[in-house]
Amino acid sequence: MASELPDVFARRLQQARAMRCLSLRALETAMHGFVSHNALAKYERGDMLPGSDVLIALSDALAQPVDFFFRPFKIGVSQVRFRKKARFPASRQKAVKELAADFVERYREAEELVGDVRIYAAPLPSRLLGSVEEAERMADKLREVWQLGHDPLPNVFELMESKGIKVLELPDENRDFDGLSADTDAGPVVVIAAHLNQNLPRKRMTEVHELGHIVLKFDPKLDEKTEEKAVAAFAGAFLLPADTFTEAFGQSRQRFTVAELVEIKGRFGVSIMAIMRRALSLGLITEQTYKGFCVVTSGWGWRSKGEPEDDRYAGCESDGRFRQLVRRAVAEEIVSLSKGAALLGEPMSRVRHDMEQIIG
Repeated sequence: MASELPDVFARRLQQARAMRCLSLRALETAMHGFVSHNALAKYERGDMLPGSDVLIALSDALAQPVDFFFRPFKIGVSQVRFRKKARFPASRQKAVKELAADFVERYREAEELVGDVRIYAAPLPSRLLGSVEEAERMADKLREVWQLGHDPLPNVFELMESKGIKVLELPDENRDFDGLSADTDAGPVVVIAAHLNQNLPRKRMTEVHELGHIVLKFDPKLDEKTEEKAVAAFAGAFLLPADTFTEAFGQSRQRFTVAELVEIKGRFGVSIMAIMRRALSLGLITEQTYKGFCVVTSGWGWRSKGEPEDDRYAGCESDGRFRQLVRRAVAEEIVSLSKGAALLGEPMSRVRHDMEQIIG
């Protein structure tokens, strides 16, 4: 075990630095020159281990508990799929990937500690999809398999967690990132940007978009643009099931008011743009009507300024399962308060405050 320590420490230091988007020189600066970037490079190569004083300085600079640097790697992450804009830099991509890996490790450990591990089971046939229409049909199939009925979904975040998909809400206001999904040794993970809480319909669509990347399997010959279009169609169909949506929207529509579209938005928790795209795919409006809608709303500045009443949807899109697991472990004295804080990645003062009133 001792022989493995330099390698584990080296990889954990690389991970912690990546999560903070720091170069070796930037980390040297963050440590106020306590250690040179050349020495840090040696730590990351596994050439040597730091002393206790350097370890504490690294812990402070990288906002990680000391035991993080010696925690064995148990979870591998693969098949990372970003929903990002072109401006999202490579350093931030790497940071988000490493944050996701660290989160899944802590989440799985919390599950194992309290004996409540949820295993993801692929819900759809493993056959490869080759068209947008096939992906759209899979939305109905998934609702059927998961026994969701045809009503609007109250909480997509909670739904994914209940099916063994771990979801991390990333407290990062970088608007160039919306979300990602990835496969891990502990099941799928979805990462959602916290800034989407300002627009829950958009957050829900992003969540289901990432869900689509997890549950759908595409023919490798399908180009990326078509695959993204297929996943978007799946997301629209999943949030707006045909029969329920058609009843709300009506058939053979040519004219409509913004007020009624806002009402549908509030009921289903999706954007008006998504509503109109779904209406088009179901043949409830014509291509000409849809194009006319796009021209008018573009003139109103919806694409640049946002739609009216984005806050109309009053649902919930969060879940505290991970936090509850850790609280349970601390309350039942399975782990210490400091261990609970390390699992949550939060200051011990906050966890102590949460645990002030224990019954029993």
